[in-house]
Amino acid sequence: MSNILDVLNNEYREQRANIPNFAAGDTVNIHVKIREGNKERIQQFQGVVIQRKNPNTAGETFTVRKVSNQIGLERIFPLLSPNIEKIELVRRGKVRRARLYYLRGLSGKASRIKERRNKPA
Repeated sequence: MSNILDVLNNEYREQRANIPNFAAGDTVNIHVKIREGNKERIQQFQGVVIQRKNPNTAGETFTVRKVSNQIGLERIFPLLSPNIEKIELVRRGKVRRARLYYLRGLSGKASRIKERRNKPA
């Protein structure tokens, strides 16, 4: 049974090799396909990744939070969804946790995350 799951997971990983490596605290820009009647358009959703669930499996999801007009909005995206056109990494965040639920209780400047800087090689 586990062999079948491994084969499926490897197949999904190969399909979505263009996904950047991102983690909790990173700011991402997700291009999502939206269907309205018989029309289809692409809408961008930019926010901070709060968590990633079920890593390295076909059912992996990630939660993105953004604040628009003082209203917090969170969306859960399946990583391998056909409705996701592409994922862009905007900036890397410097955090010490894998789940950033505490951001829900913060607002304004308190909810900012420092940027992680990579050392030059």
